[in-house]
Amino acid sequence: MKKTVIVIILAVYNICYSQFTSFDIVKEVKVKNKGVVISAHPLASEAGAKILNMGGNAYDAIVATQYALAVVYPQAGNIGGGGFLVGVKNSGEKFTLDYRETAPSQASHNMYLDKTGKADTDLSQNGRLAVGVPGSVAGFFATLKHCRLPMEQLIQPAIDLAEKGFAITLQEADLLNANKEKFEHHNKNSIAFVRNVPWKTGDLLIQKELAETLKRIQKLGQKGFYEGKTAELLVAEMKKGNGIITPEDLRNYTAVERKALEFDYKGNRVVSMPLPSSGGILLAQMLKMASYENLEKYQQNSIKAVQVMVEAERRAYADRAEYMGDPGFIQDKTSYLISDEYLRNRWKNFSFNKATPSAEVGKIIKQPKESTETTHISVIDKDGNAAAVTTTLNGLYGSKVVVSGAGFFLNNEMDDFSIKPGVPNMFGAVGGEANSIQPNKRMLSSMTPTIVLKNGKPYMVVGTPGGTTIPTSVYQSIVNVVDFKLNANMSVNSPKFHHQWLPETVAFEKNFPETTIKDLEKLGYTAEKWGQIGRTEMILIDDEGNIHAVADGRGDDSVAVE
Repeated sequence: MKKTVIVIILAVYNICYSQFTSFDIVKEVKVKNKGVVISAHPLASEAGAKILNMGGNAYDAIVATQYALAVVYPQAGNIGGGGFLVGVKNSGEKFTLDYRETAPSQASHNMYLDKTGKADTDLSQNGRLAVGVPGSVAGFFATLKHCRLPMEQLIQPAIDLAEKGFAITLQEADLLNANKEKFEHHNKNSIAFVRNVPWKTGDLLIQKELAETLKRIQKLGQKGFYEGKTAELLVAEMKKGNGIITPEDLRNYTAVERKALEFDYKGNRVVSMPLPSSGGILLAQMLKMASYENLEKYQQNSIKAVQVMVEAERRAYADRAEYMGDPGFIQDKTSYLISDEYLRNRWKNFSFNKATPSAEVGKIIKQPKESTETTHISVIDKDGNAAAVTTTLNGLYGSKVVVSGAGFFLNNEMDDFSIKPGVPNMFGAVGGEANSIQPNKRMLSSMTPTIVLKNGKPYMVVGTPGGTTIPTSVYQSIVNVVDFKLNANMSVNSPKFHHQWLPETVAFEKNFPETTIKDLEKLGYTAEKWGQIGRTEMILIDDEGNIHAVADGRGDDSVAVE
């Protein structure tokens, strides 16, 4: 059974881990002098809050929540994928962790092309050849140096959830039922996610194999995943099909601590993720270009505000296709791409009188529709340490392959490379040689975990899932608060829009103001209606230390308080 509630003041959570058959979805919390956790699932948020209550800091809570999401949110939460962390400590220290997946050592530039040179996107999106070397577990261990508690303690809530099971929600039941045929096609052995009768709300999902995998990590550390039995099971899974991950690929994987991408926006300091995420660069480009038109003069979602923001998106995403990739393999042009000199020149052909044709900023190539499976966590602790983390398997349930005997889904992140320059990936993103496939290379990402500082202290912690819609949703979230003066609830739950250069269309959520859409169409914009864009998790902290945390109303996302 599930209840959706709004809580204004919440003192203490008393979590009982003997069973997980009843829980509350908390959409909004206002507190002070307490830590808060927001994630895509209430049980994962509660796992993070429990760790805060046991003396952990924001980074302890982040690790515990990620592990829990791998159990209760298998469509995107993972130990078989990867992600990015942006952290700001109360000391002022800023850091990021890149635990993005990498191409296996046997990967090659043309590995998804047939004999005629045509790209086979089925191979890059489904099955074992689509899998990149997982980075999540290495990322969790890289986070440990910023934590207070041992990994053995941080992983325990996830073990309990996997071993004892939890009641699934309506959304989860529907997703498992809808994907049953795909699961059966890619997994010949029995898996926890498939059963003879349809799943329904309140059914227990028990994952014994995953529990044993987590116990190996608990006992053996990082080697409990990248070496030994789990690694052997993963490599054996590769050999059941056309997968190419080797034991050496797993042993050699490392998470990377990178310098955060920072820039100023209207008196605030924005701290976001650098390459190989395109998110931070896109965010800087879009905010800076939009600032040239003084967005604060307009109302949110008015024609002029949307036009300015869409045109900034158009130009930024054209640059994404041409310039962005793994900084270890390309010339990193970040400083040039976010410079005022470059962006003012980029903005010269903007006009309020008409839409800028995408052909003026890049070569037109027909695009497929967008998809939206990732997950985000926002955390701040009572001491003022903040963390924003976005992780993914890429598509819904990743490659659809579960490691037999280990119980977790594998990613299909190889599709985030440009499998052939000019051929769009599953999210419609076009890329060139900068993001082409090379062994051990990290594929370009759109994930945009972000922390905004005011007077040197965390003011906003924000992020979202949504494929290539991620940067535009974070962009809109910041503009909603800074320029349009909206509170966290209004910012998160207001209808969103998205444009990414190609396709030419602008996507609008179904509840977006029709008058604005019609006015934009008169200027030459082509509109498309989408059911939803992203699921934003936002924490706002005012000058007095009051915390306003909001979980997106578009899903089962939930806030928990220590």
